[in-house]
Amino acid sequence: MAAAAVRGAKRSLRTELKQRLRAISAEERLRQSRLLTQKVIAHSQYQKSKRISIFLSMQDEIDTEEIIKDIFQQGKTCFIPRYQFQSNHMDMVKLASPEEISSLPKTSWNIHQPGEDEVREEALSTGGLDLILMPGLGFDRHGHRLGRGGGYYDAYLKRCAQHQHTKPYTVALAFKEQICPQVPVDEHDVKVDEVLYEDSAP
Repeated sequence: MAAAAVRGAKRSLRTELKQRLRAISAEERLRQSRLLTQKVIAHSQYQKSKRISIFLSMQDEIDTEEIIKDIFQQGKTCFIPRYQFQSNHMDMVKLASPEEISSLPKTSWNIHQPGEDEVREEALSTGGLDLILMPGLGFDRHGHRLGRGGGYYDAYLKRCAQHQHTKPYTVALAFKEQICPQVPVDEHDVKVDEVLYEDSAP
């Protein structure tokens, strides 16, 4: 598919997925989030990982709060995204505790993240990551991911490949409503190793 056609297909699919997500009730979001929390915690890749990066969820994403608490309870190291909004640059910076999240400044997307001028340990400079739990708007069963258009995760995964001998295992967390027959992709899009959703194979 030509680049312009891919861009157009992504745009229309993003619009459709945002409508689908808006239609999910708060109760249903909570139900699927709880189910996925259990799936993540039981996952062999999660259990063997020491250094994990995870997103702080927005309203229309799987709620990650309980997974974050478990990361700390298990004595693992937790990293969260710090986006630079003027570029597609993102770092994964160390979170001190689950309680710290509410005191972090909010971005224009209404997500908590450490301030840009605050010095934090960045995962790639201190040994890399074992597991990346990531968001997205849409996914297919082949691991193709449709993000929100910023390219943050694609760029970060390419940096991981340059900094780490073993690439981190990547898992996308999705509502079943976000699963598509096929996601349009171009050469910059990085596939995820696994998409977890309610009906995904264990």
